[in-house]
Amino acid sequence: MSTNRRTFLKNIGLGAGVVASTPLMASGSVTEKEKFKSIRKTAEHTPAMNFNMCGYAAPKLDKVRIGFVGIGDRGIGAVDRMGFIDGVEVTALCDTRQAAIDGAQASLAKSGLPKAKEFTGSDTAFKALCESGLVDLVYIATPWEWHVPVALAAMRGGSHAAVEVSTAKTMDECWEMVEVSEQTKKHCVILENCCYDFFELLTLNMARQGVFGDLVHGEGAYIHDLDYWHFNKPQDDKPRGDGAYDKLWRLHENTRKANVYPTHGLGPICQAMDINRGDRLDYLTAMMSDDFTLKNRIKELAPDRPDLQQFVGVEMRGNMDLQMIRTVKGRTIMIQHDISSPRPYSRIHMLSGTKCFAQKWPLQHIAFGHNIADDAKMKELQEKYTPEIVSRIGAMAKQVGGHGGMDFLMDWRLIDCLRNGLPMDMDVYDAAAWSCITPLSEWSIANGSKPIDVPDFTRGAWKTNKPVELTLKGGGTTKVHNLNKANSEGQLNIE
Repeated sequence: MSTNRRTFLKNIGLGAGVVASTPLMASGSVTEKEKFKSIRKTAEHTPAMNFNMCGYAAPKLDKVRIGFVGIGDRGIGAVDRMGFIDGVEVTALCDTRQAAIDGAQASLAKSGLPKAKEFTGSDTAFKALCESGLVDLVYIATPWEWHVPVALAAMRGGSHAAVEVSTAKTMDECWEMVEVSEQTKKHCVILENCCYDFFELLTLNMARQGVFGDLVHGEGAYIHDLDYWHFNKPQDDKPRGDGAYDKLWRLHENTRKANVYPTHGLGPICQAMDINRGDRLDYLTAMMSDDFTLKNRIKELAPDRPDLQQFVGVEMRGNMDLQMIRTVKGRTIMIQHDISSPRPYSRIHMLSGTKCFAQKWPLQHIAFGHNIADDAKMKELQEKYTPEIVSRIGAMAKQVGGHGGMDFLMDWRLIDCLRNGLPMDMDVYDAAAWSCITPLSEWSIANGSKPIDVPDFTRGAWKTNKPVELTLKGGGTTKVHNLNKANSEGQLNIE
């Protein structure tokens, strides 16, 4: 990418490392038009592939030295979970809040791990961590604006990067993340925990075994009333996550009229459809409702909240947005996103094939025709198609916790792959393809729901890339400790 182009993108708030942390420019201004032109232009940008990271097995790491950047609610949970996994040493901690680092140090001490080196004092303290030589893996759980800047610094500093969702906010960031991963041969893993939820793994294995026949359609969603989290204030005297977004960063993100959080619903569907590994996302069209709640909620709270004054009168994202995506092989996907309506949590996961149908949220069921499978049939399917990672690690994951255990499955699998030199379940092309829905949906919404092409981040390699491995072949050697019911081999005693 040329320096002039990168400078231009940064100046209009689209470049890698630049946050849309202030309200978007007024609709119809020259800069707004240029921004949407840039999204389209960057989506069409296709650099030559330097190295195919799909299926790449990095050299084995007997011990994985981890540096955590961002220790809020997500970050401290990850620090806690790593304390249960063998072959892990947390060597570095980075956050802008000393209280957050103190909480992480206490977690390490509780797990019997040595104190980690601390990096703090500025928003860019992560750079010193990434250049320190102390870490093999940088685990990134910062506000979204810093995801890609930290990941790039990690890979350029010689470490693998594991990035919370969504990884990238802009098309430019998506491509730079891909190019740097290829250049450095360092993994850039999207930490999409929903790909490790138990029902999603079950249906993934069923799809792989041909139970669905040909997959025709999938639906996914992130529907979560975030009123408490959006407006809660961080407590600086608390040493652990407090259910708040520092400096109201997530409210800032919701001034953007886009699906800013697409990967929870999309990731598991893409794995079932072998996206980037036999099929790929072709194009999408997006639509968004008006905002019926956020602006009113801000107006209601602002008189007693000086920190909310900056949002008064600002156009916020609509309640519901949805994307319709078509794949090259003719499948369809629908993704929904709503974080401001008073409705129950739902992370829809639906797969529809020529032989089978599965769905959860609010109910979990599978069908082979008009009638839903009864309890006996569900038990039979679970016994036959539960993947090895669940049968071997699932009970321990539930004991450790983290969204019912899926967070621990994700972390354990990440470490086991690094220690055994295995390819990643979710690579940089997945990170880019799943995250680019944000800028592409923004473009489509701004242009009357017109379709826009999804870039081929694999540059044609999707035709031959192998699907995600569902066994623990070559791995499964990483033990789990510090569990009351674990035996000497690291597995729970399950009767």
